[in-house]
Amino acid sequence: MKQTTRPITSIPEPHAGRLERARATLRARRLDGYLITHRPDQYWLTGFTGEDGQVLLTARGVTLLSDGRFGETAEREAPWARRVLRKQRTPEPTVREIRQSRLTRLGFEPDHLSFRWHDALRKQAKPTRLVPCEGLIRDLRICKDDGEIEAIQAAIDVAEAAFLELEPRIRAGMTEREVAAQLVFEMTRRGASGPSFEPIVASGPHASLPHHEAGDRAIGAGEGVLIDWGARVGWHVSDLTRMVWPTSIPRALKTVYTVVKEAHDAAIAVVRPGVKASKVDRVARQIIRDAGHAFVHALGHGIGLEVHEAPRLGLKSDTTLEAGMVVTIEPGVYLPGVGGVRIESDVLIADGGARVLSTLPY
Repeated sequence: MKQTTRPITSIPEPHAGRLERARATLRARRLDGYLITHRPDQYWLTGFTGEDGQVLLTARGVTLLSDGRFGETAEREAPWARRVLRKQRTPEPTVREIRQSRLTRLGFEPDHLSFRWHDALRKQAKPTRLVPCEGLIRDLRICKDDGEIEAIQAAIDVAEAAFLELEPRIRAGMTEREVAAQLVFEMTRRGASGPSFEPIVASGPHASLPHHEAGDRAIGAGEGVLIDWGARVGWHVSDLTRMVWPTSIPRALKTVYTVVKEAHDAAIAVVRPGVKASKVDRVARQIIRDAGHAFVHALGHGIGLEVHEAPRLGLKSDTTLEAGMVVTIEPGVYLPGVGGVRIESDVLIADGGARVLSTLPY
């Protein structure tokens, strides 16, 4: 294991402020250290993009553990952090850092530390006590700063431009897989590093499956196509859903489309700081229920570095919306054997209410 110690340079924003907030959270939870093993959390806190990395955050320092492939990356992206370049990705180097830091209570994210690693650290890093802290960095990421909002907007812009290029070319006879592939291509050539997720392209009766995987089914004449897609630009993502009608809206879905559109718009109208996320869901859900339909999933979720982040906009969500959150609003109605309709927009909670970041017509 190669250790690199170097004079600490000044920490630039936004990372200086993020580290300060993270350390304040550690103090509030009576922790003297936190082990970050989730890559988006690592990137948000330090700016390090290497695919092999762990961050040990303490009251006085930041140690970045990686391997020789990413030594130069770490030097460029987080020169103020102490680097430890390990030869193998095993618990032992992390144990040594924990022991050298003389930590009493070390927090970790239970969703992102394997049982094998937890067992090794628990046994080998004594007397340090491991303390599960669900969502410590996740909760700090929930409200986006101006730079993050701009990055999300860039991902939305790329996704929308790709869709506008492709939509006029969608016709009966194209397969779902063909539409998905062309959409990914159009996003990539506009600057995306890839899609946020594999696009959902659901034609005809497949649109009754909320998370249908695009296959070889050809779009039939007079059918609707549900397309759920997003672009990853840099590290940030977008998430949108639109309906495409190559000819006209099928009679069985005309009323459904009107109901979903009403639920979508009504939910956005109540979005503002101080409103419970559950209330936003309830507004849309009630409109769909009053029309005699079921609503089988939550209304939306946060987006940012990941396509599903906090907050969750569901009936049981106890989150109060705050300025800076970016969420999806995506009501849907699904009729087995017939098809379905979903409309999804990306929305910023701003001081004055909702600011819809996506601009595609629906």
